Amino acid sequence: MTMLDNALGLSADALRLRAQRLDVIAGNIANAATPGFKARDLDADAALARLQTARNGGFGSELASQLGDIRYRAALVPSLDGNTVEMATEQAAFAENAVKYRASLGFLTGRIQTIMSALKGGE
Repeated sequence: MTMLDNALGLSADALRLRAQRLDVIAGNIANAATPGFKARDLDADAALARLQTARNGGFGSELASQLGDIRYRAALVPSLDGNTVEMATEQAAFAENAVKYRASLGFLTGRIQTIMSALKGGE
């Protein structure tokens, strides 16, 4: 791990995974009317837990992209055209992930400001 990885902790990886999940969910919403489209999702919380375990074992943040497995989501109410996108589920997932993205961004911003302050001598 580099010194920057140590300083930023999981914040940068969390932000990357949350952004990736937002992209996946946005793709689901965009294809809500596409026949045969299968909704996908990324379990960012599980990926972050695995990444934390890997970091504790001495592995770097380069594992973040490998740990974010995108999987198909099963539909609660299947549609006749084979599309598994359910707008209520997607909107709820998007809103929840957006809040977590903002929190991750806030943590990362705070860490960067602390590092900048330390580099400037505590100004």
